[in-house]
Amino acid sequence: MPSDLSAQLQVAEIDPDHADTAVLVEQTGMAMEDMANCIIVSGTRAGEERVCAALVQGHTRADVNKTIRKLLDVRKASFMSTDDAVERTGMEYGAITPVGLPDGWPVLVDTRVGERELIIIGSGLRRSKLRLPGSLAAGLPGARSVEGLAFET
Repeated sequence: MPSDLSAQLQVAEIDPDHADTAVLVEQTGMAMEDMANCIIVSGTRAGEERVCAALVQGHTRADVNKTIRKLLDVRKASFMSTDDAVERTGMEYGAITPVGLPDGWPVLVDTRVGERELIIIGSGLRRSKLRLPGSLAAGLPGARSVEGLAFET
């Protein structure tokens, strides 16, 4: 990853009421394929919690029940509750980003996200978004590109 991230990363202030992906697309006309949503997934194995973030395009859904469950090596994986995700990430609901997650949380990135020239992701705050190359997201610390992480809706 290049050392001068400022040349590749842009921050834009937005209306917090437009932070949800579908609303932002409707308000700005940006392509849904350029939106990337970060979700937090957890499961347990032998009493040990296993957590990851998944970054998928806005028009897709993370395959929690098959792909992510297998990668976490748990019997059942599910979206972390909103309250837990907000508390444990220190980020606002609807703005969770793969940037700055707790140490040890892997970031699974759908390969299609990494192939996009530019993507829009949350900033941790509902009042702003980050714009960066998809390849940069795929190269974040702890990130792993995963084929078939999401399916189209």
